[in-house]
Amino acid sequence: MRSRSLLASLLVAFLVPFAAPAVHANVVVVLNSRDATVSLLDQQTYKEISTFPIGKEPHHLMATPDNKSLIVANAVGDELVFLDPKTGQIQRRISDIADPYQIGFSPDQKWFVSNSLRLDRVDFYRYDGKDLKLTSRVPLAKLPSHMAFDAASTTVFITQQGSDQVSAIDLATQKVKWTIPVGKLPAGIVMTPDDKYLLVGIMGKDYVEVIDWRAQKTVKRIKAGVGTHNFRALGDKRHIFVSNRTSNEINILDQQTLEMVGSIPVPGGPDCMEVSEDGKTLWATLRWIKKVAVVDIPSRKVIKLIPVGRSPHGVYFANRAGNM
Repeated sequence: MRSRSLLASLLVAFLVPFAAPAVHANVVVVLNSRDATVSLLDQQTYKEISTFPIGKEPHHLMATPDNKSLIVANAVGDELVFLDPKTGQIQRRISDIADPYQIGFSPDQKWFVSNSLRLDRVDFYRYDGKDLKLTSRVPLAKLPSHMAFDAASTTVFITQQGSDQVSAIDLATQKVKWTIPVGKLPAGIVMTPDDKYLLVGIMGKDYVEVIDWRAQKTVKRIKAGVGTHNFRALGDKRHIFVSNRTSNEINILDQQTLEMVGSIPVPGGPDCMEVSEDGKTLWATLRWIKKVAVVDIPSRKVIKLIPVGRSPHGVYFANRAGNM
């Protein structure tokens, strides 16, 4: 009996080092653009679980409409990589997607849109719930960056960093309906919850530009920090966070009054953001210092800085607040 027990112990000691790594639920997925890697972080311990290669210049990411996959867009790698949104494990890859810098699904889930920043165009794909079929490529002026949709899925709105413009493209015809000038280096763009205004982060200045998209005109400029860049809603259908990469702060904007109601100092060039389901913590990638910041929203203070790879950009976790 003792010999059997000893043999069993030896087998366990031998096999454990070769066991498959533990799968963590609801990891934080961070894209390290310059390292061409993904970092997986533990939400509770703030520790790195793993880092693995993903493809050239992963910048942005988003869940599929059914939330069964998380799509990572490799801009220079010309591909989309599908991950398990809870564990970060790779599910599949789609190649020959030209320069997918920023990506998005129309609210009605019929269209997948890809902004090709370096190719100065927007690509449209028909989406059937699984596969993508290219339908058209729409040239724009220069450096199409971020996108937003209207609630009825009639229009996608595209910021163009190189030409200081916002364009509206009809989703049915995939033709440009209008283009208007905005401030210098427009980046992030979102629709307000009432579907009335577009908010545009003017990266070359220090404000959020408010556009009445039906009237096709700017109606307000809301002072923000320097290097105003991107947005992430709190999830209460009223407040939205605004990252400012140069002044190292994240503003809080009231989307009903169109006024700033707070500011949070965050070091290292805050960029993309994610909000926990309970609305208590904000995670932000810090482009200049190879870290991710965790912010306690009630106290408006950074509570943790987590080392990741170079130039971290997109960030996501499955147990997240709503996007309005």
